[in-house]
Amino acid sequence: MGLLLDVEDTAVTRQTAEALAQVGTLAAVRLIALAVARADDSHVEWMRTGVHDALAGPDGVPDVAAVCGQLAQDPEEAVCLAARELSTWTDDTRC
Repeated sequence: MGLLLDVEDTAVTRQTAEALAQVGTLAAVRLIALAVARADDSHVEWMRTGVHDALAGPDGVPDVAAVCGQLAQDPEEAVCLAARELSTWTDDTRC
């Protein structure tokens, strides 16, 4: 969480979000969602960029949108809301 919300270097925020999105597990995407729920607008934008870069990359990544769908049912309301936002980030990476 500290890397996603790093106040000293937003490049760390972007790179961490990209790496977690590439992993694509429920736990990894949940960390991004938790950070989105706590982040300011600037950090959210850097996380969005990192997620987009992971999804648009040539290496192929797990279906983050499907994981977001699972997280939309999370018992923690902040995670649910952030997962819905994350899901919209995946829309513009599909061909």
